[in-house]
Amino acid sequence: MPELPILYIKPGCPWCEDVVTFLKKKKVAVKVSVVSGNPAAMKEMVELSGQTKAPTMDWHGEVLADFGVEELRPFLEEKGVI
Repeated sequence: MPELPILYIKPGCPWCEDVVTFLKKKKVAVKVSVVSGNPAAMKEMVELSGQTKAPTMDWHGEVLADFGVEELRPFLEEKGVI
């Protein structure tokens, strides 16, 4: 089974909360990585995306950075996930 896409989030981030809710509603499985207080996860996210804003998603090597549900929906539709 392929690894799950990784969603990097920060607690209390309204965009992160909206994205997590949207993914649950659409039954899209992801591995959630909390970057706040986790220097290794933050470093991984910055190396992937070149920035420090969350949410950021690593979809099997394709990165969507600093987004909301509005940007996530077409990204997932393009992947045939929703």
